[in-house]
Amino acid sequence: MHINDTSTHSDYAPKPLVNIDAPQWSKDAVIYEINLRQFTHEGTLQAAIEHLPRLKALGVKILWLMPIHPIGRKNRKGSLGSPYAVQDYFALNTEFGTLKDLREFVHTAHQHDLYVIIDWVANHSAWDNILVTQHPNWYARNHKGEFTPTPWWDWDDIIDFDYRHVGLRTYMARAMRYWVEEADIDGYRCDVAGFVPQDFWAQIREELSQLKPIFMLAEWESRDLHYDAFDMSYAWSWNETVHGIAMGKLPLTKLYKYYSWNEKAFPKASMRMTFVSNHDKNAWDGTQFEQFGDALECAIVLSVLGEGMPLIYNGQEAGNPKRLAFFERDPIDWQPHKIGDLYADLISLKTTKSALHNGLWGARMLLVENSHPQQIFSFVRQDASGKVLVILNLSALDLHITLLCTLGYGQYHKWPDAQEVMLDASTTLTLAPWEWQVFVA
Repeated sequence: MHINDTSTHSDYAPKPLVNIDAPQWSKDAVIYEINLRQFTHEGTLQAAIEHLPRLKALGVKILWLMPIHPIGRKNRKGSLGSPYAVQDYFALNTEFGTLKDLREFVHTAHQHDLYVIIDWVANHSAWDNILVTQHPNWYARNHKGEFTPTPWWDWDDIIDFDYRHVGLRTYMARAMRYWVEEADIDGYRCDVAGFVPQDFWAQIREELSQLKPIFMLAEWESRDLHYDAFDMSYAWSWNETVHGIAMGKLPLTKLYKYYSWNEKAFPKASMRMTFVSNHDKNAWDGTQFEQFGDALECAIVLSVLGEGMPLIYNGQEAGNPKRLAFFERDPIDWQPHKIGDLYADLISLKTTKSALHNGLWGARMLLVENSHPQQIFSFVRQDASGKVLVILNLSALDLHITLLCTLGYGQYHKWPDAQEVMLDASTTLTLAPWEWQVFVA
């Protein structure tokens, strides 16, 4: 039996998975999350402006403002409520200042070569959002026909939208265009992005991109969101894996599994946000010290020098020792700290070495086999302009190791002290418990 095949070879040519262009300024960017309520003692945009030179010196590029909108009062949690219970998408929370203040914050950030994205909560609103009375049909209903919070979660202070309604989609798109047009923001971090239909995100990405180059971050972990809507998504599984290893609950092989999925399942053009902390982790799971213990520095090093864009949650660089209250005022006590110095040094290396850049601009991580694969995680990232070798002792053992892969061999400067070293099959490296070493060529 002969099958009549009328196709040509060109029919099977590979097509690009990612059909959006990330802004050029994101190529070596580090993202920094600002919880305005806790960021300064005043809790305002005007007070936050004073920190912009410090953030520029730290080396971050993208500033993510947690939701800036008025917060609902009905079913509010705590005295101030959750910023993710939005009362009006076209208004600014007076707790933070005025639209003029936001414009000044964004303008000043741009003067410092920083870019500003704001949190967007499209999946749900506060119970007393203005749309509840104006367009009650835009909301989801439970089996009783009542407004309903997101199923299975304890988000009792919010109710879900129903994106089958064209009017809701039109309204939400108009609101998202408004903040780009009126405040000149540079994009959005989209809350629980996977709970909102993909086709909506794709459409709004196209519309916003007609206004200016924008950056979109999805609070979700899915490769599909990268195809036509989001530049970056959360690497939740990275955080959970490194935390599990740090706490002795997971073997190091789980990290190999993460990076295998990262390389094979996610498009090279996608960026995944590697984070040691964020507002959810800090508030509900623990501080960076609680989450990573003695492995904290290794986690930070891997988040910055491995594939992915690192996130810094405000206060990390000051060694903030507390879980910041989520529904109350709880200002950060700012002080110099060695973690801030470590982040600054790592970011400087990341921006200097093109192999460490993000997405399509950077190089893949290549595994360097070593004599202790159950405790030592080692890899290189290299391109035509240089090479970086990272070795992490993710154990509580003193170890003497050798590298078993020619990828790791060569003449290096040990970073950051610039000591010249030659690594080959005869070299023995000694790593203390939870110690990291970086070599640059």
